[in-house]
Amino acid sequence: MTDTTTDTVGVVDVRARAESFGDGHEAAEILASARLCVDPELRRAIDSLPGSMRRIALYHFGWEHADGTPAAGHAGKAIRPALVLAAVRALGGEPAMAVRAAAAVELTHNFTLLHDDVMDRDTTRRHRPTAWTVFGDSDAILAGDALQALAQRLLAEDPHPGASAAAARLAACVVELCAGQHADGVLERRRPDEVTLEECLAMAEAKTGALLGCACALGALYAGAGREEVDALDAFGREAGLAFQLIDDVIGIWGDPGRTGKPARADLAARKKSLPVVAALASGTPASVELAALYAGVPGEGDLERVAGAVERAGGRDWAQGHAADRMSRAIGQLARAVPVPESAGGLLALAEFVTRRTH
Repeated sequence: MTDTTTDTVGVVDVRARAESFGDGHEAAEILASARLCVDPELRRAIDSLPGSMRRIALYHFGWEHADGTPAAGHAGKAIRPALVLAAVRALGGEPAMAVRAAAAVELTHNFTLLHDDVMDRDTTRRHRPTAWTVFGDSDAILAGDALQALAQRLLAEDPHPGASAAAARLAACVVELCAGQHADGVLERRRPDEVTLEECLAMAEAKTGALLGCACALGALYAGAGREEVDALDAFGREAGLAFQLIDDVIGIWGDPGRTGKPARADLAARKKSLPVVAALASGTPASVELAALYAGVPGEGDLERVAGAVERAGGRDWAQGHAADRMSRAIGQLARAVPVPESAGGLLALAEFVTRRTH
């Protein structure tokens, strides 16, 4: 067992290395490389679908227009598959052997996006209409189901010795994602004063942190790591995932729609109980009383500006940004447990810094 002094030094070294990734260039290169590695595997998997499902999937990924003609859109940032490959590399494995696992994680992520868009009635994703607005609710849901099945098939057919454990872990993650989405719906149906910050954080971990943690854990499994390293990387991904969700919620209120590809303040219009909002409501300030009254009413002209202002004055924005930094600090501590050599942890650190320092 490593002694406490070594653990502390490892955390300090990894944290110091994390501070060198502020410009995001390394992360951008890692994400671009992951996209190049994983996209061919994704396309092969999607091409195996029946024509009706294939058309919707290709549209969702941005590779075709609604009429089936080729499109030059992108399939997202590839954060989750990049985490799989970076985790393999950090533990001394061969990333090329984990491309199927990385593709499986990305298919799972996109299955959740297709379903979430239907449930949340979101009309825009990646600067274009969401699949359900083009093809209808039922077809979008079925396409999401097909992507989830493809993810499991990729792992079931993978001869890598870590594939079986990876498939079991990914399946458990999907169950957790579903539970998190259900919890989100339950919280949305309750009055603002009936929702606690602890409940919202637990829901965010299940909805967002679970899959980022699973991505890192799959990378560890494909590197042949032991249980301790696999669990530590899962915890790293979960903490980074919570930081990601906190920043995403901030961007959802104060981000630029021209950069996010989503309508301005859609969460506020839908009266969603995002983390900055719940923190603001719980602050006990005069602004929190104003916010509670606004959230109880029907959105009107100029309402969203007033709501956003009340959230900020009640401290919701500052709390979310501060808590994101705290979660990143915890993530770095977990990473040091699994990868004590800072140089080896570089790719994972760069990605974690990217998702928590982004502005869109």
